[in-house]
Amino acid sequence: MKTHHILMAAVLSLTACSKNLEPYNGKSDKTALETPEDLQTATYGVYAGLVDRKYTKNLNQLGEYPGDDVALSGATGDQVFYTYTYTHFPGMGNTEQFWQGAYKVIYSANAIIEKITDGTSAQLDQLKGENLYLRAMAHFDLVRLFGRPYLQGNGNNPGVVIKDNTRDDRPARSSVKAVYDFVISDLQKAAALMTMNKNAAFASKEVAEALLARVYLYMGDNANALKYAEKVISSNRYHLMATQPYKTYFRVVPEENPETIFAIRHTVADDRGKDAIGSMYYNDPVTQSTGWGEVYASVAFVKLLDKYPEDVRHSFIEPQRDGNGNMLKRNQTPIYYINKYNWQEGIANLSSPVILRLAEMYLVRAEANAKLGNDAAAIADVNLIRSRAGLSGNALYTTGNLKGHATVLELVLEERRLELAFEAHRPYDLFRNNLPMVRAYPGFHGNNQYDLTIQPNDPQVINYIPERETGLNPNLTQNP
Repeated sequence: MKTHHILMAAVLSLTACSKNLEPYNGKSDKTALETPEDLQTATYGVYAGLVDRKYTKNLNQLGEYPGDDVALSGATGDQVFYTYTYTHFPGMGNTEQFWQGAYKVIYSANAIIEKITDGTSAQLDQLKGENLYLRAMAHFDLVRLFGRPYLQGNGNNPGVVIKDNTRDDRPARSSVKAVYDFVISDLQKAAALMTMNKNAAFASKEVAEALLARVYLYMGDNANALKYAEKVISSNRYHLMATQPYKTYFRVVPEENPETIFAIRHTVADDRGKDAIGSMYYNDPVTQSTGWGEVYASVAFVKLLDKYPEDVRHSFIEPQRDGNGNMLKRNQTPIYYINKYNWQEGIANLSSPVILRLAEMYLVRAEANAKLGNDAAAIADVNLIRSRAGLSGNALYTTGNLKGHATVLELVLEERRLELAFEAHRPYDLFRNNLPMVRAYPGFHGNNQYDLTIQPNDPQVINYIPERETGLNPNLTQNP
């Protein structure tokens, strides 16, 4: 990996974190981090690195488009086509951009972490904890995209480069297990250092614990996944949004949303128009000018959602029909717009992507309990999420009536699919549970074929290490 001297290049949109901050003034690295104020400003810069499209947009597309909740309606000029069709190649621009964006965040966080001695002050401990969290999150996102699921090979497959310093070196890839261990260590230390309850645009103790719950679930450590999910739930810092307000959950800015644990805050100044996440999922039906609107909710997902018409999660899907009520189609693919990344502050493609929220913690706890044999507890959490979605009575589960599901785990995973759709969870949920991804619905799945099945051990489940990086760093081995 080529490491650049990019400490403060991430300060692209400080207003996303504080309206009172002036942009970084260009002081040299040697003098930039001498005071608490410098370190605070630099930390805002690390958060701003997440707002960079290299990180945020690619994180969603690389994590969501390989799934079965979405349907690509045709070939595109964007390389997400290769992500969607599992025809990856080493020279893909979106994987290169994400790799660079993630390591830029990591490098910037490292520069701050290196400057802070534990225990100097509560303020500096907090800042160090926030940067440890951001470093951990970026490593975890990288290893999910470029390393095989943890339980394949018990973590012994190649992961990504662990970077815990600002040296300009070219390390080899560490194992998936080593990366997970590093992420867990950072998050545990971050949780211990952070004592300030900042809003959901910033890291805090519970933010670190929420990511720990997810990490442990992915590695099959269900006891610890349960433990950390319960820590977040029992903190009482967060509350499930009520049923009716939930219909517009994703339009509420993070600092005002009671359910959001952590989101990447985008302000009006960060509106990227047709280059935003939502532009591929949506195009304003009135003006037909706000987005590309080429990736839709899949027919398979809509059929699942339609089992219960009263489910308010229908609010996140906007079927496009002609004057006679017939579904509009693009290349024979029904147009079901997705609006989870639209209309924040009334702007078509403005969104602050939610990374962690309380509903996920209930579902982490449910999945962990299902795998530990605690069926009643798992079902209770699933029913809590379903009740919030406006479902009741016969729409809820009991231990004696799983409504056609073979196991409690199966219904938990289905509820994760419904609740967390389009938030870049589904492919990971399938493959980490050794389940295939099956597309048997209209969509451009490659070579104009309308079905595609990817097994969890398929080499293309993960991405190639970017060609540019293997060229710069001879110690990087390529994925098969």
